[in-house]
Amino acid sequence: MSMKTAISGTVEGVGIALESIRANKVRAGLTILGVSVGVFVVVAIGAMITGINNAVTKDLASAGPTTFFVSRAPISFEACDGTADTCKWRRNPRLTVDDAKVFRALPSIRAVIASIGTNASARYRGQFLSSISVQSFSADWLLVDGGTIASGRSWTDSEDKAGAKVVVLNKKAVEQLFGDSDPIGKQVILGNVPFDVIGTYDKPLNPLGNDNDVTVFIPMQAAISGLNARPWWIQISVRPRDGVSRDQAIDDVTAALRGKRRLRPAEENNFAIITQDKIMEVYDKVVGTFFIVMLSLSAVGLLVGGVGVIAIMMISVTERTREIGVRKALGATAGLILWQFLVEAATLTGIGGAIGLALGALVAFIVRSNFPIPAEIPLLSVVAAIGGSIFTGVLFGIIPAFRAARLDPVVALRYE
Repeated sequence: MSMKTAISGTVEGVGIALESIRANKVRAGLTILGVSVGVFVVVAIGAMITGINNAVTKDLASAGPTTFFVSRAPISFEACDGTADTCKWRRNPRLTVDDAKVFRALPSIRAVIASIGTNASARYRGQFLSSISVQSFSADWLLVDGGTIASGRSWTDSEDKAGAKVVVLNKKAVEQLFGDSDPIGKQVILGNVPFDVIGTYDKPLNPLGNDNDVTVFIPMQAAISGLNARPWWIQISVRPRDGVSRDQAIDDVTAALRGKRRLRPAEENNFAIITQDKIMEVYDKVVGTFFIVMLSLSAVGLLVGGVGVIAIMMISVTERTREIGVRKALGATAGLILWQFLVEAATLTGIGGAIGLALGALVAFIVRSNFPIPAEIPLLSVVAAIGGSIFTGVLFGIIPAFRAARLDPVVALRYE
């Protein structure tokens, strides 16, 4: 089959497919719907996963590429029912503020951030919020947490040690407590304790964190003494000095904590060192599982569309048997007939793919505009959506196409 003949057959096949859609709206509509659903799932979920991936990567990068975390418990997929037998980490001693002080004294460490999270009510004049997130940190928290002070300042080390009742508000807290007025210098009641507002905090939205909630930030000692925050679940973030490798800093922190806890050389660590690589590894496993589920749902939609292709194309072959006989009698080859029917099937599913792609793009736009997820359609999703839909048409349309191509022209001409 020459290139000119192939192009002619393609144009004719597309035209026949469009005519078939007009003549058999229900059958064609069901086929297009099945393919559209499959493609929509791939595009919409792919856009959201891409957006979340970008947000998570950016959030981890804001803490510094060499930053790591010391925790009582590791992050893993191991079964844990809450007992010490299945949750071996429950035997580990809790981290303390003194542990953070030991790390801070190491020459290889630039910053150590101890943090405790709790909840409290917040009140400013007539505005009352029954429960907000309260994050408490040591003084140099901005070196690890990313973000910036938008206005005012953060607290000092001396204020942290003294348990000064000062607070920094995120955007949501400013909006809900103060509206359009400037909060700096005013007083917010957290729990039953007055805190002076000294700054506002700005951080890129993280769809997996609590940065999108009403959150306030206070010195750690103020949380312990003023809000009765229990230092049972202290998290410690560690940032090495410039020029010091992450692995060297991890070795120093590990040796210091093992020495403080008097662990023998043969004993395992009773704490966990969590690197950003490990966080991304666990995150990728979660996303990978989600992606498999997404592909399964998409495959169901494409299968429905494929079955519809077989049905509508078999009917089309039957209805056009005499026409096929005439075309063969006039010199059309079996290859040309096969090509035209495959093009017709691919056109049907291609239209479904285009509709699914458009709907997925619309959902991505809505999510990006209204939620803290920077949904973005990757080029791979576009290629997979259009390519997958066309491949579905060719794969499921090949049986009817072969049937049409193999018709005996004499028998076909006699068909009524």
